[in-house]
Amino acid sequence: MKKALLRKVKIPEGVSVSINGEDVNIKGPEGEVSRKFNLGKVNISVKEKEIILENGKATKNEKKVMNTVYSHIKNMVKGVQTQFEYRLKICFGHFPFTVKQEGKKIMIKNFLGEKVDRILEVPDGVDVEIKKEIITVKSPNKELAGQASANFETATRIRGRDKRTFQDGIYIIEKGGKRK
Repeated sequence: MKKALLRKVKIPEGVSVSINGEDVNIKGPEGEVSRKFNLGKVNISVKEKEIILENGKATKNEKKVMNTVYSHIKNMVKGVQTQFEYRLKICFGHFPFTVKQEGKKIMIKNFLGEKVDRILEVPDGVDVEIKKEIITVKSPNKELAGQASANFETATRIRGRDKRTFQDGIYIIEKGGKRK
């Protein structure tokens, strides 16, 4: 059954949106986020401080695409107003390890007594701040902030040892202001 669907995202003050085909670029006080969407038959436009997603005869697929793009655009608008912030905690019980930042590289030294350092690359557009045992990851792009945080957890994943005993690692404790 086909029916007309319409979704609107309000553009707050201080935020500018430009749409070029399937490319959406949003600028705000905290930064800039751009993304290319595969819209299919969904039309996207900007009118009077609103981003409008519409389709005259939408099927289930167009509805899915529209709702997904709507959520991504809402996150983009929110991110350029206030950056997404993830907080991680460095935990160790057996071997004290250190985390140091050198430009866009993060060095994890002495993890589980290993002699070889574990090295992470920080994606462009992500700010990482290390204070004692708390790591703060900030970005206007929610996906980049989440991926950078997940990279920390993945880099300190324990293999070949009992996870109940060896609970050393870096773990996410807050996502976007919400405690886990």
